[in-house]
Amino acid sequence: MMLLNISIIIIIISNFIMLISMFITKKSFKDREKCSPFECGFDPKSSARNPFSLHFFLITVIFLIFDVEIALIFPMITSFKLANLIIWSKTSFFFIIMLLFGLYHEWNQNMLNWTN
Repeated sequence: MMLLNISIIIIIISNFIMLISMFITKKSFKDREKCSPFECGFDPKSSARNPFSLHFFLITVIFLIFDVEIALIFPMITSFKLANLIIWSKTSFFFIIMLLFGLYHEWNQNMLNWTN
């Protein structure tokens, strides 16, 4: 019974707060654009079959690769005190070399040039 009373009170308070915020906000006709979806500069109401630059996709993939790289490097830094120095340095060196080879491959394939 106590749980039911608390639930009802929570629902009433949350609805009251939403009602107050609805009356307090200053909405105008210009805010309609803020509510529409934004898809990489494309108009969402136009044709969905417009040509899309593949370079945007490649930049996104490169960003995700380096984002995962950072997520893997941070634990390596914190584990420096706990691990054996030789094993830790070999692992770090191998990881950095792999990333540099990936960067070289992207550079060699002209993925980093925006003017293509």
